[in-house]
Amino acid sequence: MYKITKEIHFCYGHRLLDYNGRCAHPHGHNGKIQIELASEALDKRGMVYDFRDIKEIIHRWVDEALDHRMILKKDDPLVNVLKDLDEPYFEMDENPTAEALAKLIYNHAKSKKLPISKVTFWETASSCASYSE
Repeated sequence: MYKITKEIHFCYGHRLLDYNGRCAHPHGHNGKIQIELASEALDKRGMVYDFRDIKEIIHRWVDEALDHRMILKKDDPLVNVLKDLDEPYFEMDENPTAEALAKLIYNHAKSKKLPISKVTFWETASSCASYSE
């Protein structure tokens, strides 16, 4: 099995509902995404996938949908405040934990037909969560 990994960095804010601790309050992170693609065989160029194409597909989506946005659970009262202020935000069905963000990015890559095997989402330099099927 051949595997490749592409890293993407972005900045975002979030908070967690029903959480007892600092993360219950709006705050920001410098996130890092590690996207792992896998294939039993290489393409005619000798690649699992072109890193440039991964950047075009995933990095562009991250820049447009997540970068420098508040990422919030859709029933968070801050959603309406940000909407009224015309501020950038991204809504999720679940709390925007590192685990949920890893799954979100994995599912987006899968929807784009990438041979995705795993996404690891680094919330901080020492804390990460991974998602794979």
